[in-house]
Amino acid sequence: MFGLGTIINTVLVLLGGFIGLLFKKGIYQRYEKTLMAACGVSTIFIGVTGTLQGMLTVVDGKIQTNGTMLLIFSFVLGGLIGEFINIEKRMDSLGEKLKKLLHAEKDNKFVEGFVNTSLIICVGAMAIVGSIQDGLTGDYSMLTAKAVLDLVIVVIMTSTYGLGAMCSAIPIFVYQGGITLLGHFAGNVISDELIGYLSYIGSALIFCVGINITFGKKIRVGNLLPALLIPVFYVLGKNILANVNF
Repeated sequence: MFGLGTIINTVLVLLGGFIGLLFKKGIYQRYEKTLMAACGVSTIFIGVTGTLQGMLTVVDGKIQTNGTMLLIFSFVLGGLIGEFINIEKRMDSLGEKLKKLLHAEKDNKFVEGFVNTSLIICVGAMAIVGSIQDGLTGDYSMLTAKAVLDLVIVVIMTSTYGLGAMCSAIPIFVYQGGITLLGHFAGNVISDELIGYLSYIGSALIFCVGINITFGKKIRVGNLLPALLIPVFYVLGKNILANVNF
């Protein structure tokens, strides 16, 4: 049965949120600042590691860099598209609506927690690759492993940000579920090359989230999300050109 991985992931995110809310009741402000810094630095290193894994290769004992120009073009073009659509504002608006729906108007960290946590657990390599695997073969082992990691992340984020972080269960269900469906019905056109590109660009986005958590909101990461579309068009264009006889 495909899609089970996303269901498990969503349930564990909710569980992590419940545990985090229990911890939050007993956390003093000085602990909150330390936990926030810990979340930020950890997220930065997760993003850096995933990005470098996708971009660096060792050939004849020498380190070589691949995909630099694709990363640059993905972020620049994706950023332009995201700014035009203003995805960040839409994510904030969704957070505000959830905030009102859950009667959490006095929670000043709700929207920030919702957006940051959603980005961390949605745009990483495991979310993309695991969802495709689940859709293609019904193998949800990678998403199950990710779900356990997300459980820990959401416990920490919810204990710091509150209920908003727990609501990241909604976008994780929609995002991973959508990729799983795409993998199931169009899996034969998704190449390993494309998966690799999506993985390291997603990791670069996670790095940006880590910057925001650590140093305050410096980067509109939501508006950079279309960067994940650029590799899709790049691979499609490359395949079309390869099959054209000049």
